[in-house]
Amino acid sequence: MARTAETTGLAERVQAGAMQNGNSGGSTVLTLLGSPKMRDQLAQALPRAMDPDRFLRVVLTELRRNPELTRCTPQSFLGALMTAAQLGLEPGPLGHSYLLPFRNRSEGTLECQLILGYKGLIDLARRSGNIVNIVAREVCEQDEFTFEYGLEEKLVHKPSWEEDRGNPVAYYGVAHYKDGGHLIMVLSKADVDKFRKRSKASQSGPWVTDYAAMACKTVIRRMATFMPLSVQAAIAVVEDEQRELGLDVSESVLAIPVSAEPIDSEDTAALADQQTERQEQADLPVGAE
Repeated sequence: MARTAETTGLAERVQAGAMQNGNSGGSTVLTLLGSPKMRDQLAQALPRAMDPDRFLRVVLTELRRNPELTRCTPQSFLGALMTAAQLGLEPGPLGHSYLLPFRNRSEGTLECQLILGYKGLIDLARRSGNIVNIVAREVCEQDEFTFEYGLEEKLVHKPSWEEDRGNPVAYYGVAHYKDGGHLIMVLSKADVDKFRKRSKASQSGPWVTDYAAMACKTVIRRMATFMPLSVQAAIAVVEDEQRELGLDVSESVLAIPVSAEPIDSEDTAALADQQTERQEQADLPVGAE
């Protein structure tokens, strides 16, 4: 099926903008998106409920918002795009996932990588069928907040009604399981900033534009080690952290169809431990040199 006129028109505007900015190489990525086979590949990778034409329009809009993406190698862009499609997470301002350009210093090229968002992680966690509800929230200086770990866990958060709630001091997540159990995790802002410093995108992208969402994502990602996730979700969480830390995920197993069977929390932890075996020199985000 041919692309819609709206999608084609948007592609032409993106390409014109890239050429106007002196980016003749951008036509390579756009040519890739304009390939007749691209829509069919996306349709096969996307969940049935998602429209490939809409997905293409969202991606083209992201290219228009961030022209540096058109400078990325077609291989890296296609890999990030197909991973997003397989996970069923749209890239863009909705916060499910982000397409970010990173500079590969050893190759002298720009490479596109997919970074999951806060909402994307929650979506993946819920798909296991074992989690009834999961939320993450910000705690500010003027809020009333108490929590206790132990045999009788307790968490009370009463946000301030003042217009200025003060600076953020902590972030927490709560997950309720289908069997009646629950999981609570609290991170101070200092804890979150430690994770941010480890990220190769700490000074660009959503860590700069959407700090609160990325802080909430950090809490959910730490909780994922203890949650009953599907195989696909567990792998996605591990590989997302590897990408953010600058580790090699060139042999992603997400390209292989996997079942939706729940994975034990110990297996999730084992997947996370594999990060140390695959570390390479971290690339630099665009503009961080």
